[in-house]
Amino acid sequence: MDQPRPIDTSPDDEWRETPPPRREPIFNLPAIVVVLIAICVGVHAVRMLVLTEPQDIGVIARFAFIPIRYSGQYIIDAYAYAGPVTYAFLHGGIAHLAVNMVWLAAFGSPLAHRMGAVRFVAFWIFTALAAVGLHYVLHSGDPTPVVGASGAISGMMGAAARFAFQIDRFAGKPAFTGPILPVSVVLRHRMTFMFLLVWFVMNLAMGLGSIAPGVGQIAWEAHIGGLLAGFFGLALFDRR
Repeated sequence: MDQPRPIDTSPDDEWRETPPPRREPIFNLPAIVVVLIAICVGVHAVRMLVLTEPQDIGVIARFAFIPIRYSGQYIIDAYAYAGPVTYAFLHGGIAHLAVNMVWLAAFGSPLAHRMGAVRFVAFWIFTALAAVGLHYVLHSGDPTPVVGASGAISGMMGAAARFAFQIDRFAGKPAFTGPILPVSVVLRHRMTFMFLLVWFVMNLAMGLGSIAPGVGQIAWEAHIGGLLAGFFGLALFDRR
């Protein structure tokens, strides 16, 4: 009879446990997006929990974008120069803040991974300026303060459309992938075209006849200005 072969238990042949697959983090936000969210949340928390009502009104008067301030009737001071950028870090309420931060995380993260922190901040400033720029053209004498990151985030949505929302998730840092698509290609892409169409219709509908709960009057013109800036100006900030 054949005898069973003895089992070799030498260290060289010991069974080795296969390491578990690497888990992707649930939240893979780039540092610059986390910083921007922290600033927006921190500013709002200080306004709500620390400042008195008169002090908060003073913050809005100084750091929001107020179109009439640039009409020639008032002195252009340091606050007037800062307002077209700092307004993006102020929000009208918890709902306004929460919605903007969710969209910032969703659209800002893949864009920041592709651009890098410095270019992303420059893009944020560019689209924020474009947003209030269009708003000013249409409402140059309006004394109503404009606040919120919606204009800059709309710019990120416009940028996302130039990639047809395609995201590369295999490098560990999800980022918009591929070259910037020509405008003609974007408009022929069914999903992207429908997104842009629905986005414009919703903004026009909200702006022309409604006040959103917890947000106030929607500055839809600023949203459109930001989206157009991101859509057509993306190439200025994209990595070569």
